[in-house]
Formats: sequence, C-alpha cells, structure tokens
Amino acid sequence: MQENQKGNVFSINQIPEPHDINEVIYSLMVNPNLAPVNYFNEFSDDAIDPENVVSKDTDGAGIFEVDGLNGPFAMTTHAMHKHLETDPQKATEILISKAVRKMLCFGARPISVSAFLYHINVADPNGQFISEGAKVGVENAAKAFGLKVSDRKVRFDNINDRVTVPPTIIISMLGKFDAEKPILTPDFKNKGNNIFVIGKNVDDIAASEYLEFYHEVHESSLPAFALSREQQIHGVVRGLHQEGLIQSASPVGKGGLFFSLLRAGLPGDLGFDITTDAETRKDAFLFGEAMGRIIVGVNPEKEDDFLDYMRSSKLPFFTLGHVTKGEIRIDDESFGYVDKMEMNFEG
Repeated sequence: MQENQKGNVFSINQIPEPHDINEVIYSLMVNPNLAPVNYFNEFSDDAIDPENVVSKDTDGAGIFEVDGLNGPFAMTTHAMHKHLETDPQKATEILISKAVRKMLCFGARPISVSAFLYHINVADPNGQFISEGAKVGVENAAKAFGLKVSDRKVRFDNINDRVTVPPTIIISMLGKFDAEKPILTPDFKNKGNNIFVIGKNVDDIAASEYLEFYHEVHESSLPAFALSREQQIHGVVRGLHQEGLIQSASPVGKGGLFFSLLRAGLPGDLGFDITTDAETRKDAFLFGEAMGRIIVGVNPEKEDDFLDYMRSSKLPFFTLGHVTKGEIRIDDESFGYVDKMEMNFEG
C-alpha cells in the first residue's frame, strides 16, 4: 500500500476485480490516451517518410540521420504532472526511466537528457520543494543510466488563485544507434515467435489508465518503481540486442501489458496467445502500469540462448506466450482478432 496525493493509503483491494475482462478491454478502447494513432499527424503538411531513414518499421520512433555523422540518432520527449507536487524526485526518475526504456526498445543507446520544469508557483513554498526534488530525480536517473544532462530549467509562473495549472516536467532524450547493428522495433515479427516479459509482475494498478478511466479513481500512488531495477534492465536488454537474441522489444506502457501487446501486434496484423499469472490479479496483470517491464519477441531457434542469457543475468523474467496469426487469446479464451481491435480503435 502507498499514499496518494491527499496522504491517504491507496490499496488495490479498494478496487473490485472485474468479472468481464472483455468488457474492460472494449471500454478502454475509447480512451484517447490509448489510441495507437497520433492525433497530430492529421496536421502535418509534410510527414516524414521513415523509409528515407531506415525502414517503415521505425515509424513514430523519432529516428533521424545527420549529415556527416555516423549512424542514425533517436529522440524522444516525455512529460509528467501526476504526483509531481507530492513526490517530485520519484516522478522525475520514472519519467526518465520511461524514456530510456523506449530508447532501448529501438536498440538505441541513450546519451543525453534535457529537463524543463514548468508552472511552478513562485509564491508557493511548495514550488521550491518540487524544484529541489525534480533536480535530485534528474541527477539520480542520469547517473544510473550514464546520461549527460545537457540542459535543465525551471519556469516560475505568477499564478493567481483563479488559475490552476499543475506543475509539469518535460524531458527530451537523445540516443545513438550502433551503425553495425540493426534497429530494433516494438512490433511482432513472425507468427510462432515466443513472447517473454523481462521484469516482475506485481499487484499494482496505481496511476494506470485502467484505474483512472475505467474505475474513475484519479487519486492513487505512483506505480511500482525501483531505479536500481531499471538500471539492471538497461544493461540486459542492450546485451540481448547486441547478441541478436531478440527480434522485438516493447516497454509495458500506457494501458498495461494488454495494450502494449496490442500495439506490438497491430502493424503486422499479428495476435498473441498468453497465460496470466495465478498469483497476480488478472486486471493488474493485464492493465497495471508498474514500471520496469519490457516485452520481447524471441525466435524459437534462439530460445535456448535467450534463456541461458536471462538466467545468467539474475533478472526476473517469465514466459508470457507466443505470437499468433491474428487471434488474441488469454488463458485459452478467445478475444477476437487484432484487425477487429484496430477497427474499434479507429472509431
């Protein structure tokens, strides 16, 4: 149990476990935060063609080349305002860890981070608390991941009582690819590939889209997180990519495991057949957004080498299931086909 923004203890036991997972899935489909389509693409006059960089598989990755420099680069931007007023250090560490995981899942090595803190009320004593906590969070995460902090600024606003603008931290991260290694992508590659999760399951739904959108509970703790575990995952995923033992990698992000799997399957109209953990609540397993988990796709021919590597790493991991031709199955129950899911996403 953890404290929420008002200092009350939040527990997953306060939330009833749903009986109909299918109903939860289709309810969350209308959540715009989980839509796989980038709304802003509708306003782009000259969309960047990913084929000009590497291949169509890199769409949305922020991958680009610079004339005269060796190898492509990657850039990603993330923002957070939840819990910044109560635990700015941890919130900032989570934000940077998310960006690092995204970089890793494309095979890029993160090299620098910029952090900008906005909407801090100069007249509020809590403003200094947020600034100091966020500063420590940036420094801790930068040290853990070997990042150079290229810039950090705070914007102090003169906010009056009639305007409520939550403090927000925005970070931008730059990464570089090894020119001799292929770019890794989140999408599933082939039917029959095995799916593993690097990381550990926990009974945690705090600050998830599931908790806030489906249950309409907007005050909870930050999701489960440990910077030291994120640091371990950083090294292991890089090693797996260097050894050519994984064909895809995707961070467990918004919407939890289920929607992360769905986003990985949509590009190739591939589905997944998975088994949940009997020791973890099914809603937490499928929709919880605990940090420190990455979904990887492994060619069956590489499975033994993958297992040997993971066992030697001492990092928790587990077999989730396998990639299907298009059907989505959970615990031997069919939930339809991924192309129908995509139609629901689109409207």
